[in-house]
Amino acid sequence: MKFRLIFLSILSLALCAGAGWYIINPAFDDSGASTAAAAQSAPATAIQTINGETVVVVSPDAQRAGHIEVAPLAAVTSQSGIRADATVIDLQPLFDLRNRVASARADVDTFAAQAASSRTQYEGSRTLFNDDRNVSQKSLLAAQATMQGDAAKLQAARVTLDGLAGTMRQQFGDALANAATTPASTLFQRLQTGQSVLLRVTLPSSFGTTPPERIVVDTPSGGMVPAQRLSASPLADPTVQGMPWFYVADSALPANLRTSARVPTSSEAVSGLLIPEQAVVWYGGQTWTYVRTAHDRFTRRYVPAANEGDHGFIVTAGFQAGDQIVTQGAQLLLSEEIKPQGIGTACKDPPECDD
Repeated sequence: MKFRLIFLSILSLALCAGAGWYIINPAFDDSGASTAAAAQSAPATAIQTINGETVVVVSPDAQRAGHIEVAPLAAVTSQSGIRADATVIDLQPLFDLRNRVASARADVDTFAAQAASSRTQYEGSRTLFNDDRNVSQKSLLAAQATMQGDAAKLQAARVTLDGLAGTMRQQFGDALANAATTPASTLFQRLQTGQSVLLRVTLPSSFGTTPPERIVVDTPSGGMVPAQRLSASPLADPTVQGMPWFYVADSALPANLRTSARVPTSSEAVSGLLIPEQAVVWYGGQTWTYVRTAHDRFTRRYVPAANEGDHGFIVTAGFQAGDQIVTQGAQLLLSEEIKPQGIGTACKDPPECDD
């Protein structure tokens, strides 16, 4: 009886163990299958060479995770041009010279009136002296001395005025000097009230005596303002080689600001495709952009840096309208492309990872 009871207990335990294994085993199978499926669906990046081009293969999931965005290339029309150095001129010396010129001109007018009066008195005294000496010789000589003194004062005032006017023209040119000495000059009023600024733009010598009438100047906020040519600058920027020209911009830019001007080199419009600035990456001292050639493939293409426009780079070859350009995430693609391939990054033996 006791042996039978032991046998039944062992049989019950065996049945329970079998039932437990039957229940738990599928769970492990499902977990393993899920892990394998997750590993299979995990996004991967690969580098391939197709038709001589390096192709970065990125799965759609990895593109979403890396925030890679694309946009089609659009045709644009623009003017070819170059960049030139520009400096906002501090006009306080011009304002000071203008005040000194005005004061010197007032002195000239005052001494001119005095010289005219003293000459008149001398002429009258001489007439009376010659007319039977109706005035004394001493009075005649005093009138003559006064006339000569007033004439000398007038001459000195004129020299001072001419010197100040010459200094103004030497520093700021004829156009600004004329504006400063013209009471109703709209240009000078706008410069004096800060509504307009004067810029010295240094252009290449190839422009000669006919630089562009209008240019565009970059502002500190990232915007652009148009500028109108005024005249040649008598003074040059010692740090920049080229021909200096004055331009006037209707904008409140800070004095002594150094910025960049975009100067057209031709009046003819150039048609091409615009690659946005944010789509361009630097590598090897050159500019590149990535084109998505398939839903998971990206190719790096060269962008000529000389064709930089107002909002990006204008290209006329190597691209087609509608090409999908990477506008966000191009640097990530470049990092994946130049990363050494075939080198494992995971440590298989964690205790040795510290070495």
